[in-house]
Amino acid sequence: MALEFQVTFDCADPRTLSMFWRDVLGYVHPAPPGVEVGPNDDPLDAWEEFLEKVGVPPEERNSSSALIDPDGRGPRIFFQQVPEPKQVKNRLHLDVRGAPGLTGDERMASLEAECERVVGLGATRVHRFEAEGIEQGFILMHDPEGNEFCLD
Repeated sequence: MALEFQVTFDCADPRTLSMFWRDVLGYVHPAPPGVEVGPNDDPLDAWEEFLEKVGVPPEERNSSSALIDPDGRGPRIFFQQVPEPKQVKNRLHLDVRGAPGLTGDERMASLEAECERVVGLGATRVHRFEAEGIEQGFILMHDPEGNEFCLD
């Protein structure tokens, strides 16, 4: 039996980083415990109200954030504030599937389109990788806090 897991990001600004990854992955912010959020309501506004109601001081309200897959397939993603900045290359990273099932020029064109989209959300393009005779190139990216991820 497989175990459930979540992916956790240490970061400086959990709210902003979670909004970036929400938009990249199509995930959503869950509602606070016991709170109903309507389809046109922003769950982050509901969290702000919830945290104020339970007495969390304003300076502590951005200490964490979370995302869930609205279809229930992917892992929960958690963002926790840490005091130190990112220091070195990640030993673990996300591969965002921007061209599933595609190869060659069609694959790279799809990855370039996805790259343009995520750069518009705040990512930084680092390097495009392709090798002669290999039909599976990818693009290395950084999220707004410098965490590596690949468009694959």
